[in-house]
Amino acid sequence: MEWLADPNAWVALATLTALEIVLGVDNIIFISILVGRLPAAQRNLARRLGLLLAMGTRIALLASLAWIMKLQSPLFVAPVIEKGITGRDLILIGGGLFLLWKSVHEIHNALEGEEESHGGGGAGAAFAAVLVQIAIIDIVFSLDSVITAVGLASDLGVMVSAIVLSVGVMMFAAKPIGEFVDRHPTVKMLALSFLVLVGVTLIAEGFDTHVPKGYIYFSMAFSVVVEMINIRLRKRIAEPVHLRKDLPG
Repeated sequence: MEWLADPNAWVALATLTALEIVLGVDNIIFISILVGRLPAAQRNLARRLGLLLAMGTRIALLASLAWIMKLQSPLFVAPVIEKGITGRDLILIGGGLFLLWKSVHEIHNALEGEEESHGGGGAGAAFAAVLVQIAIIDIVFSLDSVITAVGLASDLGVMVSAIVLSVGVMMFAAKPIGEFVDRHPTVKMLALSFLVLVGVTLIAEGFDTHVPKGYIYFSMAFSVVVEMINIRLRKRIAEPVHLRKDLPG
């Protein structure tokens, strides 16, 4: 714990915590959309378990840094693109494809009004299915998060502390975000479109095509601001005439 007396370590902790929160936005959105399919009584528990799974995955990956480094070594050369494919590439490509499939599937269900079937096991089976899907995507999102942490900090205590702090913040943010998405179908569609974009980006990263995350988050933030204006405008139009201040008289 010597890093507690090092001011540079505290700067690294603050920076890394902020980055972990930003990198966790897509994770929160994915969890919120999946949890929205569960009965209201199960949603809070599913959110907490999903974020705890994310924290556990990140810490487990940090504890196996040697294995993480091996993921950077080529396993084989892809014949068509003539590029060495690493373990990290396979995880990113597989995770991107899973995210694309799940996002498009959710968009289809939202448009067609269909309910997803989780088998004959009832609510328990649905809850377990949601947690399995969260665990799968947690691995993909955690990989980039851990690699970022390793690049910014050298002390394991700093990295673990940043992950715990960021997940703590996300615990508070997940419920209001999820409830807001559930109340506004257009925001849910926007979030699903964002996840499609993230899925495509993960696949591109897997094929060694770097897409700056800043462009993605800026486009998402801009779209959210526009949608907030639309929501406010729709509420204003829906107000009774005698309460509207924008009309004369």
